Amino acid sequence: MTRPTAAFFDLDKTIIAKSSTLAFSREFQAGGLISRRAMLRSAYAQFVFFTGGADHDQMDKMREFMSQLCAGWDVATVREIVHDTLNNIVEPLVYDEAVTLIEEHRQAGRDIVIVSASGAEVVEPIGQLLGADRVIATRMEITDGKYTGNIDYYAYAEEKARAIEHLAETVGYDLAECYAYSDSVTDVHMLKVVGHPFAVNPDRELRRIATTEEWPVLAFVRPVALRPRFPVPPARPTLAALAVGGAVAAGGVIWANRRKRDLGA
Repeated sequence: MTRPTAAFFDLDKTIIAKSSTLAFSREFQAGGLISRRAMLRSAYAQFVFFTGGADHDQMDKMREFMSQLCAGWDVATVREIVHDTLNNIVEPLVYDEAVTLIEEHRQAGRDIVIVSASGAEVVEPIGQLLGADRVIATRMEITDGKYTGNIDYYAYAEEKARAIEHLAETVGYDLAECYAYSDSVTDVHMLKVVGHPFAVNPDRELRRIATTEEWPVLAFVRPVALRPRFPVPPARPTLAALAVGGAVAAGGVIWANRRKRDLGA
């Protein structure tokens, strides 16, 4: 029997032209979750991200800023804001080239899996909008319906590759026949675990590695409104299984335990 395959897509600057998390800063301010000063800082972070000037340390600082910023936020309010404003915020930012690839992979019978360091509250509904089968995303710690400001599971760098490998073991994907797409050098590990890696709008270091490894380099340049492009099918029941439990939950326990050991060393 032929084993199932999948196409793994990074989200920010691969499928959409902005940081998926920072794109909602204005709506979070309107909903009373953040101050104007915090919104302006988020806008600056978005500018650095969009222009490609964010290095590993800057992205880590952005992650720390965003995780601490959301401390005390009501989870239900965040999900409501994202749900109510998703179409206006994200839909016009989707790359036409990414939509085409997603449709081609779907027609070829491959699962569509979004792998993102952004929070599950943002990634899951975007995945539904795109008709993805599964998502792998960062999970924030929640206590009594509010975010604590701590991270339960961080889907970043090597952890993306580990989550993909664990998912392949669970679902039975033939990774040698799977595809992966990303713009960032931090996703090199994710790209290397599949047989068909692609660099999309790569940063300088990823472009260098792609040239050395002879990986194809793609340029996505046309953000479009999604729904006029083609009718998006409803997501399958498996969508977001990895964002809230299952294989990634196991990976999150491994990551959290390793982090505790490192902090205790």
